[in-house]
Amino acid sequence: MDDSALHILKTTFGYQEFRGSQSAIIQQLINGNDAVVLMPTGGGKSLCYQIPAMVRNGTGIIISPLIALMQDQVSSLQQLGVNAAYLNSTLDAAEAADIENRLLAGRLDLLYVAPERMMTPGFLGLLEQIDIALFAIDEAHCVSQWGHDFRPEYIQLSILHERFPQIPRIALTATADEPTRNEIISRLDLSAAQQFVASFDRPNICYRITQNQGNARDALLRFILNEHEHDAGIVYCLSRNKVEQTAEWLCTKGLTALPYHAGLPAKKRQKHQQRFLMEDKVIIVATIAFGMGIDKPDVRFVAHLNMPKSIEAYYQETGRAGRDGLPADAWMMYGLQDVIKLKQMMDSSEADEKHKRTEQHKLQSMLGFCELTSCRRQGLLRYFGEQLEQSCGNCDTCLSPVETWDATVVAQKALSAVHRTGQRFGVTYLVDVLQGKDMERIKNFGHDRLSVYGIGDELDSHQWRSVFRQLIAHNLLSVDIEGHGNLLLTESCRPVLRGEQTLMLRKESKQAKTARKGRKSYNTSKASDSQLWEALRACRKQLAESNNVPPYVIFHDATLVEMVERQPQNREQFSRISGVGESKLEKYADDFLAVIQSHVEQLNPEKTDTVAESLQLFKSGMTIEVIAEQRNIKPSTVYTHLAACIEQGDIKLNDVVDISEQELTAIQEAILATDDGQEKLRPVYDALDGMFEYEVLRCVRAAMTAA
Repeated sequence: MDDSALHILKTTFGYQEFRGSQSAIIQQLINGNDAVVLMPTGGGKSLCYQIPAMVRNGTGIIISPLIALMQDQVSSLQQLGVNAAYLNSTLDAAEAADIENRLLAGRLDLLYVAPERMMTPGFLGLLEQIDIALFAIDEAHCVSQWGHDFRPEYIQLSILHERFPQIPRIALTATADEPTRNEIISRLDLSAAQQFVASFDRPNICYRITQNQGNARDALLRFILNEHEHDAGIVYCLSRNKVEQTAEWLCTKGLTALPYHAGLPAKKRQKHQQRFLMEDKVIIVATIAFGMGIDKPDVRFVAHLNMPKSIEAYYQETGRAGRDGLPADAWMMYGLQDVIKLKQMMDSSEADEKHKRTEQHKLQSMLGFCELTSCRRQGLLRYFGEQLEQSCGNCDTCLSPVETWDATVVAQKALSAVHRTGQRFGVTYLVDVLQGKDMERIKNFGHDRLSVYGIGDELDSHQWRSVFRQLIAHNLLSVDIEGHGNLLLTESCRPVLRGEQTLMLRKESKQAKTARKGRKSYNTSKASDSQLWEALRACRKQLAESNNVPPYVIFHDATLVEMVERQPQNREQFSRISGVGESKLEKYADDFLAVIQSHVEQLNPEKTDTVAESLQLFKSGMTIEVIAEQRNIKPSTVYTHLAACIEQGDIKLNDVVDISEQELTAIQEAILATDDGQEKLRPVYDALDGMFEYEVLRCVRAAMTAA
């Protein structure tokens, strides 16, 4: 690695080492060679061209599509003492002339320009008079005619290689599937460039997708108030009208929400964007017109009230959350209406048929992603050609695994209903037919005499809509836009209809008769139960915060209700609670059992403290097995009590466990090596190949804490 590059990294930017492929990319440019870089948002793309521009002779010319991005980058560089400037329409003639003079005098390390200015004969002539360090083409996906960020001027940037063949070029983007990547290389004449494709994974983002049951706005509010009340965030909507309505409604709920869409006056858009960048706790409600190039590091959530039209758009928009690497949420609600509306928008566009087919395919992939029952992150990365070997543990399907069911017969009924009614109707009507609704419209068409009439009473309307939506996601049905949303059979449905293929779908519970409002608290008949309920909720909240997950991921309300009702006293009893699996038993049992034990003791003050009782019996000479038998508790519980006493200094480690100095050292080293701040014993147990029981490990850890 070039020593001067590392020196600039440390002294100018304040970092001690390069991350990932940054070093190789920078060396590639310093050596005068071209590069194509795909790196996720927050991965440090800008350093890849800023540092080589400062190392090489001349000025680095950065082509950037947005004024806000230029200004932000230049402002940051100037704060670091770098000679950087931009040329765009916000400058008056005198300011622009001054920058051009500095450029000609060789007093600029980096100059940011828009592609429109870049392609003017006057600016190209200016470049021929100076030493150029490199050309950096930022947001290079704008070259793709398939993307919503397409900029026609980007296609013309191949002229750089023709006019300045000796100057190295670098094209950078955070969002590009393989076809877009190939288009970038072709249109920018970068076939000889080395490609650097970093991982698309953003492990700090928790992906959460929910079906819209007609309560999307209320669900959004609950999500923000419960998890991000004091955070900055972005809410995306499909239409300008919905943007305005949502922003206004959020403001009535006490939040600072600002609308942003192309229909607003430019000054108002700029003002709202500036407030979002400069202030805390501001929420931008926007169409896709907002976001590209936004460099705000502390956006804690990105929410979608409608499904984006492609996985690329979803990835790019959600990628604006958590650029600082801290935990962030990508939250979305979607429904079949989103698919219909997006298809209508695509159908009415002026694009050619090939373009429309590509967009339809991307939309189908997006719907399939929404309906995933497996790890979201694996599906997202797979779309971009990257394999994640293990489930991520930080998406809704990992944190709250989706239950699936054999829906082959139900799917056959749904597909048959589409066929029998002539492929002329939408979901609502088809569900009415399957449920045998007594409706004039059905009778007028004679569909009450069909074999499929009334054969679907095993599911409610909510569940049937989910089935139809998933059949569309599996490409067994398609939506006919010209037919106003009626469903059509596809060739792919034949094996299912014939019974040759089993179909597993996401399981939906029957919709409750009461509205899905959820309850704010557990209504108890006894004051003592209410106290325990609140104590358990407080415990859950604390654990959620320490694990950076929503409270329901720890346990659902229904599980807490059962804890209140059954009040388990040990791990065996706790394991019988609905919603408690082996993993959660290991992670959370002790915390919740301690809350319940404390509650019991408060109600029975005359009862001897359980830990003190175990200690007293142990000191009297009883073995742990005898204590457990006398107290009707498990030996592991006695060990837990004695570990607490070791930590408090009431007894010593060698009073409880018999291990050699060598064994003690091995355990201590394993505990230190696997410490991630969560005090889990499973990693220690695995690191030692199961040589020591959990009880021994717990006591050693207690002694280390006491020390």
